[in-house]
Amino acid sequence: YLGIWYKKISQRTYVWVANRDTPLSNAVGTLKISGNNLVLLGDSNKSVWSTNLTRGNERSPVVAELLANGNFVLRFSNNNDTSGFLWQSFDYPTDTLLPEMKLGYDLKKGLNRFLTSWRNSDDPSSGSISYKLDPQRGMPEFYLLKEGSRAHRSGPWNGVQFYGIPEDQKLSYMVYDFTENSEEVAYSFRMTNNNIYSRLKINSDEYLDRLTWTPTSNAWNLFWSAPVDTRCDVHMACGPDAYCDVNTSPVCNCIQGFKPTDDQQWDLSDPSSGCIRKTGLSCGGDGFTRMKKMKLPETRMAIVVRSIGVKKCEKRCLSDCNCTAFANADIRNGGTGCVIWTRELEDIRTYSPADLGQDLYVRLAAA
Repeated sequence: YLGIWYKKISQRTYVWVANRDTPLSNAVGTLKISGNNLVLLGDSNKSVWSTNLTRGNERSPVVAELLANGNFVLRFSNNNDTSGFLWQSFDYPTDTLLPEMKLGYDLKKGLNRFLTSWRNSDDPSSGSISYKLDPQRGMPEFYLLKEGSRAHRSGPWNGVQFYGIPEDQKLSYMVYDFTENSEEVAYSFRMTNNNIYSRLKINSDEYLDRLTWTPTSNAWNLFWSAPVDTRCDVHMACGPDAYCDVNTSPVCNCIQGFKPTDDQQWDLSDPSSGCIRKTGLSCGGDGFTRMKKMKLPETRMAIVVRSIGVKKCEKRCLSDCNCTAFANADIRNGGTGCVIWTRELEDIRTYSPADLGQDLYVRLAAA
């Protein structure tokens, strides 16, 4: 394999593999630049892997360089600028996100950069677990996918973090960023102390891990894993219009004003059918119940209006007979922006820690 690993860490830790699904037949291989491309040759000089670039103007010689941040780049020798890279490994992650790498869409290049697990700890070929951004109509969210099916949802970016990714916002040496504009929709992080090594890794055991190297113990320290728990972080654990709460038994509950769709199913500990309204909405005189510390519902069909606050958001919801709930899009500065749901509320949970979750206002029929 052609791989990249840490130089200053004693424990061999691979962060990128070029030919993960097309291994060399033996330990002998040749990496060369040919026709403005990086090419890995195996037996009989047969191409095993290539950057597959369309040949462009040869303004100057092409060079390959492994940068200090772990990015393996192909560029013209007279252009060191990042915008001038012909190709970079950071655009094609394997199972690891390093500082300054971006997870998500590069809309200019038409690239979706996502993580895919190794098949197992000894086999770097593509496994069945991936972590991918869905830049849906509402608000972009990350999904942990198992064989293509959604197993865990990050929740939308709230201006500070994704609720489903338990990053510690108080770490002085790590800064997180989420960019959403006409050129890209992407998450990244960077280190303010370059002597500290940290990475995100998707594992074949269905977890996204934050790992930080601890020199004193000479080992990678697991800071957190997502999903956080196997009850409420499972995608659609409780069905539509129900929410999950680890402090109740059972953990699935109907939203106030709702009842189980199928009582017998719920009695048999199968809440997948979710809940239905006890009283239908009248589109006149309806009110709202405030649910605190919530992970917002799936936003793929939600309406997002960044220019208005929560008061105008409530009025907008009431004026739309199809509106079922609303919330702030951004929790900073007391809350800004507006998210409106017009369908069933799916995959919601409540959080116990005071610093997690936000208010969700669910529409109820007039009493």
